[in-house]
Amino acid sequence: MPYSRISDLPEPVQDHLPKHAQEIYKEAFNSAWDEYSDPGDRRGDASREETAHKVAWSAVKDKHEKGDDGDWHAK
Repeated sequence: MPYSRISDLPEPVQDHLPKHAQEIYKEAFNSAWDEYSDPGDRRGDASREETAHKVAWSAVKDKHEKGDDGDWHAK
């Protein structure tokens, strides 16, 4: 289920990521949702949603890092 707006993202994403990182997450999730629609394209028995979330977090980690305060900040 792709996300239309960042306000649709899961609460942990909204609560701990800055707006720019939320936008990255949403775009990466939606792209991965489309790219990994075929189960043969995913690793192991991961669901489409699980794979899309992993891709989205990876995209966020490229530009942001988790701080000592538990929130994510630009590198």
